[in-house]
Order: sequence, then structure tokens, then C-alpha cells
Amino acid sequence: MTQLDESARRALAWPGDPQTPVESCTPALARQQYLDSFADIQRPLEDVAEILERHVGAIRLKIWRGRTAPRQGAPALLYLHGGGFVIGAPETHEDICRTLANMAGAVVVSPDYRLAPEHPFPAAIDDCAATLVWMTEQADALGIDPLRILVAGDSAGGNLAAVVALLARDGQVPAVIGQVLIYPVTDQLQASDSYLRYAEGYGLTAAAMQWFRDHYLPEAASRPDWRASPLRVASLAGVAPALVILAGYDVLFDEAAAYAERLSLEAQATSRTWAGQIHGFVSKRRAIPEAQEALEAIAMAWRTMDPGLAR
Repeated sequence: MTQLDESARRALAWPGDPQTPVESCTPALARQQYLDSFADIQRPLEDVAEILERHVGAIRLKIWRGRTAPRQGAPALLYLHGGGFVIGAPETHEDICRTLANMAGAVVVSPDYRLAPEHPFPAAIDDCAATLVWMTEQADALGIDPLRILVAGDSAGGNLAAVVALLARDGQVPAVIGQVLIYPVTDQLQASDSYLRYAEGYGLTAAAMQWFRDHYLPEAASRPDWRASPLRVASLAGVAPALVILAGYDVLFDEAAAYAERLSLEAQATSRTWAGQIHGFVSKRRAIPEAQEALEAIAMAWRTMDPGLAR
């Protein structure tokens, strides 16, 4: 078995990380801990050409235009942040969003979707779907091509991105050209072996995942619903091409890998595994240089999904 990368060990020992386990927090405390700590382990934010805030009803959106993005007809990315459906915001993932905006010469839009437990399943899905609809309706004002929108997300955001891609396949929201799923949540039953292998000691714990799920999906009967557990959807045929990013030491590894395998068999997908890494590594570039490799892999995959970027 591949050993844990030294950079992952450094991140796990990072002095600025929250000291109270999330499962011992109230949602309000967990959110505040995350907001107080996330920036220290990320690199200084890259400059971009433009930063905007907009609203879709009550949903706040953060928008970044990459330095080389054209003023009209730019490629676009709908980025859905992680945080277990309970914590996080566009700002906690701004490093990823700015970097991808610059790498692709694109416009990146990230919604501050409603969080559980105040707004349980499927509120977050509704907000992400509404944001995609808004992006296509406001394409001219945003300077984007509505036919060149990619959806991506990490962890809980990866779950939401997978669901949005399925809704797009089914014609319930506008089409997307591809999906990037970064260590996504795909099965809310939480019964895979990686929940045992990596239950403790690798950042995200099995206990924390149960805490997140119980807030987002308080009704056990809703957990097998494919909109909560996309691994359980009847078919993935016809869904947009995918890149799935995996971390080897992750409680979510098995379910994310299983979803990647289904995508490759039933649709079109590639997966990349950083075998010595932990959940959340792409958001920890100050400690983990492998995060840059993952972002470059995403940019490369985006070019294969959008022929206009290959020119």
C-alpha cells in the first residue's frame, strides 16, 4: 500500500486547523471554525481580471473572471463548494476558483447555496440548479457562452455537481459540457470499507461524515434517493463526460471510486488518484504541493471537454 505523502502528514499537523472535532460542534461553531482556519493553509489568492457578486433570489453568487478570459463568449464553470452540506462558502474555495479561472481563461461562478440543518436536502440541489439556469439566462451579461458550461465541486460539492450533471442529462436544467468531481460524496449510506480503513487519523473522519449526513438528511428514508446518493441512480448513460479526482487516504475513497467506475462503463470518464493524499488536499496548497498537480489535471480535462479551449 502506498504510504501517506509527507505533505499530507504536514497538513494533518497544521497548527491553524480547528481543534474541536466537527461532530462535537454545533453547526454555527463548525462554520466559524472553518471560516477562521481555511485561509492559512491555502496559497495567497491569485489575481483575476474581475470579481463580482450577484444574487439569484436569496442565493448569493461569487464570480471570478480569469485574466485571459474574453469579454464575450468565455467558457464558464459552475463551482460547488464542499463542506458536508453544513459548512463552507464560495470564499472557502476561492483559491480553487481563481486558479481554474486563470488556467482556463474562464468565468467561474460559485453559489453560496443554503446549508443544513436549517435547509436540509434538497435545498442545496435546488440552489445549485437555479444558479445553472441563471448562468444560461444571463450569459450575455456575464460574457459567457451558455453552451460551454462545466460543473465541478469537491466533497459535498462533488455530490451536488454529480446531481446537477444528471439533472442536465434528464433535461431538468440546461446542459453542461462536462463534470469534475473532486473526492465526491456518492453514497449517503456510508457503508463502504473505506469508512473503516480511514475512520480516524486522516483529517475527515467517519464520525464527522455521519454528523454532516444527519444534518443534511435527517430522514433516513431519503438517503438512498439518487439525488442524495448518485451512486444509486439507475443509469448514468448519457451524462456529461467526467473527471473524478480521488485521494487514497479518504473515508470517501471507495464510493467515489465506485462512481468513477460506473461513469467509465456507462458514460465517459477518467479518474486520477493521488494515492498518498487525504480528503480535502486540493484546498491545502500551502502544505500540499500535489494540489497544484490536481488543478492542472482539471484544467487539462476541461480542455478535452471543451474543444474551444484546445485551440
